[in-house]
Amino acid sequence: MLTFLELTPYIIIFIFGITIGSFLNVCIYRIPLGESIVTAPSHCMTCGRKLKWYDMVPVFSWLVLGGKCRNCKSKISVQYPIIEGVNGILYVMICAVNGLEWSSVIYCFMASALLVLSIIDWRTYEIPFGINVFLFVLGIAMTILDRGNLVEHLIGMICVSVLLGILYLLTGGRAIGGGDIKLMFACGLILGWKLILLAFFLGCIIGSVVHIIRMSVKKAGRMLAMGPYLSAGIFLAALWGNAWINWYLSLLGL
Repeated sequence: MLTFLELTPYIIIFIFGITIGSFLNVCIYRIPLGESIVTAPSHCMTCGRKLKWYDMVPVFSWLVLGGKCRNCKSKISVQYPIIEGVNGILYVMICAVNGLEWSSVIYCFMASALLVLSIIDWRTYEIPFGINVFLFVLGIAMTILDRGNLVEHLIGMICVSVLLGILYLLTGGRAIGGGDIKLMFACGLILGWKLILLAFFLGCIIGSVVHIIRMSVKKAGRMLAMGPYLSAGIFLAALWGNAWINWYLSLLGL
């Protein structure tokens, strides 16, 4: 059992994660509306009242206020504490699995970006270009940190995205979206070719299974947002992909 001293770094990481999660909520609401995520002050979505700092403490403010605005008593979406909490948990998970390494910092920011784009894509069927740019910047940072494997990262950038680009051209954009291509381009640079191929495979499997269930249970249409499923594949491949690949190769005797 971990001692308090051993738990302390993860408690700090969780607090940092939920704090970033509060900003992610701002991105989720404002980016689709074309609003600034930096200059506009945080405010109640119903009455417009500017929020005080004690109204914006991640998770806890929502609980203390009972999920209602202090001023107009209108309900505050449960999305706020959920996104904050999930982001904190993802950060702890990444650092526990990958270790307290610089690459974990990149994976944490990657996970936050994937969380935001997944929700936006789920609601709008669009992946914001700015988020893919941010992921590409993370890819450059990862390539610098892992410069000994430069070629692997550069191949990862194109091995899936080029195939998806060809599919996009052949189908006129009906089979895959441009945002998905850019997503795999940027995350391929972060992960390298082996992991991004695995991520794409996992994303397709997860997307197929989940959407078939949604079509059967909720009568969802055939159109689906691939961003959330690709994001799930990317996250899984980043944390456990190498272990899974090595296990599979060992079964083949390689």
